[in-house]
Amino acid sequence: MKKQQSYTHPITLYNQRIKEEGIVVFDDVRGLPAGKEPFVSPDYVICIGHRGRINLMYDDYADFSEQHTVGVIFPNHALTTVSKTDDYLATLVIVEASVLSDPMLQIIKQLRYRYEPHPCVKLDRHEYKMIMNVVEGMREIVRLEISDRRMLMLRLLEFFLRLLSQYRTRKLNETNIDKRVSAQFHADLAKHFRQHRDVGFYAAKACLSAKHFSTVIKQETGHTATHWIHSRIVAEAKMLLHVRRDLTVQAIADMLGFDEQATFSRYFHRETGMSPTEFRETN
Repeated sequence: MKKQQSYTHPITLYNQRIKEEGIVVFDDVRGLPAGKEPFVSPDYVICIGHRGRINLMYDDYADFSEQHTVGVIFPNHALTTVSKTDDYLATLVIVEASVLSDPMLQIIKQLRYRYEPHPCVKLDRHEYKMIMNVVEGMREIVRLEISDRRMLMLRLLEFFLRLLSQYRTRKLNETNIDKRVSAQFHADLAKHFRQHRDVGFYAAKACLSAKHFSTVIKQETGHTATHWIHSRIVAEAKMLLHVRRDLTVQAIADMLGFDEQATFSRYFHRETGMSPTEFRETN
């Protein structure tokens, strides 16, 4: 009992380190930070359960973390401990909120619709082992004295979330009809966003009216279908402008299905507040 009382949560100890490094791995985590109020993180929190169990209130919904459970919690959600076993143990990967504004990670924001309604997923032994291999890679990078450490951490974080997203796919198939509509929309969006930017196209593929389709997407994800379409196009545009510097703005506009560079530039400026050229010059 005394040991539990003296335990200080690593998040409260290393806030400055999180700000400086951007992505930090904390092991031997035994629960939420102590306090009477719910814990609300300004950063992204990835929780990997190793043993024991903790029952939580996630905003107004019950959730839990246990052995081989991985939770991805976006900023500003309230977490409250309901009960916890004495042997609960987890690893946290804390991602400072500004990190995901990096052009290389814009696509990760597309996963938000999956995690915010239900952040935790139970993995089998093989999936858990694969996830922990990626985390070990993050630990190894921290131990190395290399100049491009941050870029390598960003790459591993992207791989981690894409791998976890693949593991969650089967879980999405077990949810209600609205969830399946939302999941199918994002699958269709990934395939067709370069050619189709109208909600009606995706509604037709779901065999729903545009109005009902929009209502379902809004209820399930918290954002409109139009929001997701624009976000997907802008994320891809930012990635191409940042990474493919061998391509002209006209070539990128062509790749994204815009008839003219001027049309693409107006679209990009409306969504980001800057022109494609300005974005490229500042990133």
